Amino acid sequence: MTGGPEPDRATALAIVATTPEVLAHPDLDEGMLAPWERRRLTGIRLPSRRDDVLAARLLVRLCVARVTGLPPDTPVLAQLCPGCGGQGHGRPYLRGRPETGVSLSHADGLVAAAAGPGAIGIDVEPSTRRPGPVHVLRRLLPEADLAEAAAAPDSGPALLRLWVRAEARLKAGSTDQDDGGEMRLLDWTDRPRAAVAAVACTTRITIASA
Repeated sequence: MTGGPEPDRATALAIVATTPEVLAHPDLDEGMLAPWERRRLTGIRLPSRRDDVLAARLLVRLCVARVTGLPPDTPVLAQLCPGCGGQGHGRPYLRGRPETGVSLSHADGLVAAAAGPGAIGIDVEPSTRRPGPVHVLRRLLPEADLAEAAAAPDSGPALLRLWVRAEARLKAGSTDQDDGGEMRLLDWTDRPRAAVAAVACTTRITIASA
């Protein structure tokens, strides 16, 4: 990332892209990853999935760069599991920058990333995907919302939108649908990429392109 206007540090940034778009980005390359991230990539046997994971990790660095004004190779991405307390898996964060939240997602050739002040979560899915089964949906979706969406003539898109919204909230650390209005939630359809995405955070949200 070079040049451009001064970043707005009071606004979160979210980006959805295809994996090839990210891997072809002139400011991003695999060398930006930490050694533990590269070791994780070597364990992924399916090439398309490896590319998705790589692209998501590069894209989150681009988001951080645009939010903070730092070069994309500056942020040190780490992960911490809130359940076991182990490093290398779980919720992503930036070492030394606790004020900047980060999140990433990937699914079948699509990637999404977000960065901004405070807690943040993002999720992306192909618009043709249909979430389920119902017992899984019930763990994430309020019964009233699930019933309303399921009653639609074509329930698939409505359920998918609810799903990405719930996943984004979960990644942002919010499991309560009534959070007092502190968590902002935005979902949208990226038609050129056939993607449905959602981002949750506590500040203003800007959707941008890679």
